[in-house]
Amino acid sequence: MNPLSSLYGIAIAARNNLYDRGILKSHELSRPVISVGNISVGGSGKTPFVIMLGELLKQRGIAFDVLSRGYGRRTHGTLLVDPNGVSRDFGDEPLLIARRLGCPVILGESRHQAGRLAEANLRNQKDAHVGTAAPGCPPGQLPGPLHLLDDGFQHRSLARDFDIVLLTLEDLHGQLLPAGRLREPLSSLRRADALVLTEEIDPAQLPAGTTIWRVHRSLSISVAPKNPIAFCGIARPQKFVDQLRAAGVQPVATNFFPDHHRYTDRDLRDLLELKDRHAADGFIATQKDAINLGEKHARLAPIVFPPVKMGLFNPADAFDTMFRVIAERRAKA
Repeated sequence: MNPLSSLYGIAIAARNNLYDRGILKSHELSRPVISVGNISVGGSGKTPFVIMLGELLKQRGIAFDVLSRGYGRRTHGTLLVDPNGVSRDFGDEPLLIARRLGCPVILGESRHQAGRLAEANLRNQKDAHVGTAAPGCPPGQLPGPLHLLDDGFQHRSLARDFDIVLLTLEDLHGQLLPAGRLREPLSSLRRADALVLTEEIDPAQLPAGTTIWRVHRSLSISVAPKNPIAFCGIARPQKFVDQLRAAGVQPVATNFFPDHHRYTDRDLRDLLELKDRHAADGFIATQKDAINLGEKHARLAPIVFPPVKMGLFNPADAFDTMFRVIAERRAKA
């Protein structure tokens, strides 16, 4: 192992040990917290999963909000995302979540402080919707309103009632930072209540007794240019191209930018030159790129931003498990 990765691993193990022993405290919120996270840097599908989970909660009439750090924003402190705002103030992924789900998204370096603001706002809303009885919860023990903690697996200063971790095939063979992409070793997966497999992974490679949820992921494309330029600023850009091809879209050329990239006038000139060079008839990019382009996207017309569609196999069973665990843990608190 890389010496720097070894030092990083020692530091991570020491930090987790302090939390496990209660020396470092996890602060609790009044309402249940469901964390969605991973063990690697970017690209595991956390944002599409949060959106899917939120849509399933809405179908069940359960109120919720999303707590996020707001990676890449230039603002500081705790604040509520304005869906009509811009990525420099709120971050691209929180904005995408707020626009797709229409729920409160609260940012904070301290997600505990973000959660306290969310609960204060809820108390101030006399007509707040509290949801209907959910599977796995006895009458009078509703799981909602809930907090969804975005990218929360390593944010142990906030206590959570259910820990969901998304796992990719690359994670199983990865190295710790800085030599690789792993933020924690695979042994940390024992903290998870459910592992979400976004790719074909042999469960025998996972900790024994782990609850496994499987998801399928695709792009929802109704109309697209026939010969587009595909571009994106995401963590795993080749996955986007693979999904385009699986949906029957064959880009004539691609251009990849860093994750969370905010597009400049120079970027747009380069993309338009690429379009002319390949005689392309338009562009296709991700919804996160739509956020980071802002009003500039009109200069690339025609352009489409297909949403990622993520589906959970056996969602009723998954929700039964999640609500049962939440109810049991809250009863013991």
